[in-house]
Amino acid sequence: MNLNLTLIGQAIAFAFFVWFCMKFVWPPVMQALQERQKKIADGLDAASRASRDLELAEEQANETLRESKEQAAEILEQAHKRSNQMIDEAREQARQEGERMITNAKSEIEQEVNRAKEELRVQVSRLAIVGAERILESSIDEKQHGKLVDKLAKEL
Repeated sequence: MNLNLTLIGQAIAFAFFVWFCMKFVWPPVMQALQERQKKIADGLDAASRASRDLELAEEQANETLRESKEQAAEILEQAHKRSNQMIDEAREQARQEGERMITNAKSEIEQEVNRAKEELRVQVSRLAIVGAERILESSIDEKQHGKLVDKLAKEL
């Protein structure tokens, strides 16, 4: 056997094998590799998206927490303002009520003083009439001399 003929046969067999592999074996292997590569790429993309989503969720949670703290602080501030306002209103109402009570008490005292003065005038006028009767030893009619008695009471 000739070495050249063996080499040519082997080259033809190798060429046929390469053609057969390229036609029937290589496409399914390449397709499997591409599918595997696509799955890996999709998995990496999904992991990347999940990582970004996690970061966004953390940022949103931090933002929500910050907003909640701000709202809580604002609510507390409003509550303090309202409580101070209510205290001021209560103080003002108490002051007004006290002034009203003082005014009422003053008017009652003034009325009592006027009543006492009037009673005192009446008593003094009676005493003056009694004293005048004793001095004059005669009776003075209160009705007839009413003007004189009123004038006397006013002078006293």
